[in-house]
Order: sequence, then C-alpha cells, then structure tokens
Amino acid sequence: MLNRDIIQNRGFTNTVSDGLVTGFELLVRNPNYRGLSGSLVDGVAVAVDGRTWDHEQTSVVLQGREMTLTELRTSTDVRWALDEPMVVKVPLTGGLAPGVHAVAVDIRLRAPYIPIEFQPGVFHAERSLTLLGPATSSPLRHGVSLYSFTGDMGTLLTLEDAMAEIHDLGATGIEILGEGNIPGYPNPSAAWIDTWKALLEKYSLTPTNYGSWIDSRMWLHRDLTAQEGHEALARDVRLAAELGFSFVRPKIGVVSQDLVPHPIWDEAVERTLDLAAEKNIVICPEIHAPTPIRHPVVDDYLAFIERTGTKNFGLLIDTGIFMTRPAIQELDSRLGDDEEDIPVPLRALKVPPSDLIDILEHVVFIQAKFYDVDENLVDQNIPWPEVLRVLTEHGYTGYLSSEYEGPRDPYRGIVQVRRQHAMFRELEKHL
Repeated sequence: MLNRDIIQNRGFTNTVSDGLVTGFELLVRNPNYRGLSGSLVDGVAVAVDGRTWDHEQTSVVLQGREMTLTELRTSTDVRWALDEPMVVKVPLTGGLAPGVHAVAVDIRLRAPYIPIEFQPGVFHAERSLTLLGPATSSPLRHGVSLYSFTGDMGTLLTLEDAMAEIHDLGATGIEILGEGNIPGYPNPSAAWIDTWKALLEKYSLTPTNYGSWIDSRMWLHRDLTAQEGHEALARDVRLAAELGFSFVRPKIGVVSQDLVPHPIWDEAVERTLDLAAEKNIVICPEIHAPTPIRHPVVDDYLAFIERTGTKNFGLLIDTGIFMTRPAIQELDSRLGDDEEDIPVPLRALKVPPSDLIDILEHVVFIQAKFYDVDENLVDQNIPWPEVLRVLTEHGYTGYLSSEYEGPRDPYRGIVQVRRQHAMFRELEKHL
C-alpha cells in the first residue's frame, strides 16, 4: 500500500550518477481517481524549503523509464496506475543536505473529458520529508522494531510496506513482536512463513530480535509454574528459530514497580537453555526503565550467566533508561517541578551511559527507544551522542533497533524512525 499522503515518506534521496550527486528525487502517488496514460501527466513542479523547480525542469520515472516533460507528453505506451508510485527527479548539483525539508509538489494532469481551457488540473501537496546522509563506516548496525509502527500495522501498513520502509532507510535488521505481528500466532500458516522469508530476501533484511512473553499472572487464581513458563518460552524459541531470528526477548511477569521479574524466571530460562543452544538463539531479557543498570535485577542476570556458563543468555538494553527528560513533555506544565508527581514509567531515569561499560560484554542487543526527534534531528530525551560514544569506544558492534514509543498519530512512527536514522548517520560521522 502507498501512504495516504500524495508525497510518500520513502524514496526521498539524493541522486548519484557516476559518483557525483546530480540532484534529488522523491516518490509521489497518483492523486487521481483512476490510472492514466503517461502522456496525460503534464509534469511535476517541486519546491523544497522555498526553492522551486517548474514542471519543465523535472523528469519522472514511470514503469522503469525516465522521461523529460517532452518525452512524457508522447508516452502513450506507459501508464501511471493508482497503486504505482512515480519517481520525480530534480536537478541540483550537490543535492540536498541531510535533514528535514519542507517539500511541495504540483502534479499536472490532463483529462480529455474536461474542456481544454480548464486543463491541466493541478494537484498540490506539501509534506515534511527527511533526507538521510550517506552511510557511515560506524561498526554499529541498524534495524527497526515493528513496535515502532503500532497502530499503523494492519491498518495503514502491511508487513511488506513496513519492510519497504526499513529497507529504504538502509537499515538491515527487523525486530518483531511474536504475538503482535504474526498472524495465527503461535501457529502461523506455512504460506505466511514462506511469505515472510520471501520478503526478507526481497528487502535484504535480517531477523534480529523476537519479542516473547511469559505471562506469569495468566490465571487469576494462581501464577504460572516454572515448567509452564519454560513451555511458553520454548514455544517462542522454536518459532523464532523457524523465522530466522537470533535473539528472543522474554517479557517476564514482574512482582514490583522496579520490574523485579517473577521468581520462576531463572528456572524457566534454565530449562530452555539446551533448546536455545540447539536453535542458535540467545535469550535476552530487557533492562527497561524504571530498572537501572546498577540494580539487583541486572546482578541476578549476570550471576545466572556466571553460574550456568551459558552463551545463550545475555542482556538487552532499552535506551529509555538513559532518558534525561520526561517522555511526555506536557507533563511538566500539568504537574509542576516535582518529579515525584510524574507516573513512574514516564520519569527520566537518568542512567549515565557510562554505566554500560561494566556490562557491555554481556549486552547482545539494544532497543533504541525514543519518543521524538525534532526537525533539527535532535532528541530532547535521550543523550544519543554520549550513548553512541560509549558503545563505539567500548567495542559494541551489534544492532541498534529503533523502537519509537511516542504519540501514535497515523504515519508518525515511520516519519520519526526516519528522523532517528538520519540523526544516527549525522552523529556517527563524528565518532
């Protein structure tokens, strides 16, 4: 599916020819109610940050063919279907700078059944788009959690749409929630599994982390036993392995506000270690606010690793623990300056990124939690320069998997994830 906006979120990039940046391009969908011959498309005018290019200066790509306006006007052998985005290419030596740009288009269409003096019809659209800079040589790998698109998945985005968005970022990893993103969970059809694998290949994506749950309070009259917890985790380890994942994050039921896991956790996990080794899976519970790094929960996880000697258990860091300002800024005006009045999950835990250093050898995956990246590619909540510096200086080469958890307005997740990846590229240039 295409974005409802005429100007699409993906496809906004500089154009490179023979190693030189010769312009930029963007994707637009057909704003008409029907498809039409290419010859009825009378060009597209583009404006970016107030600078304009008229419809005679741009070219378009339809059905794989690039055409100037003159060529477009005689292209009766190509069509612009409603479900096919059109590439609009704009000449600009050196291209656009990385960052957020105000983009506008005027798409000119001619309709033979409307009197000629009223032609062409002009469809105007405006949107802020984020252009990513060139990939860096950073050792960090980047991916996206489908959790970032909560509310859009299954309504505005198909699985393939989400994968196309991730691929367009230049990211290579995809993280999912087993019970959130797999139709027919825990027994998806063979056809769905085949489709999943085909889409991974099509978009050059690697399955990274699979979100699992051990619902310790599933029953009202009793808690799960360690054996039942093991069975739930083992079921997801098998499914994650079938889908190609390397990590399984068990969301274990908790018994306190600082997220101390239910006492069955260690026995349930230990009973699953042999299966995890067989399936080449690393089980990694997350360190998530309000649990800091220096906490008995983390100490217990490290003691478990030492006691079992396993290589199939590690730590997952949720970067929300590094938050320096409350996640929902409007709370400041509603609740005043007393942080004690802010609900615990929304407080800024302010864990120093340097706390990572002592545990980094056991960190196998990082969920790059964030709430908002502004138009200047600045995150006001998470101190990313320091986080990235600690990770690179101390040898982390794993994934940063974008996990957007801000407002769920339509399409906001894909826009925000794109901004975060643009921000990462700019920061990584200076590491």
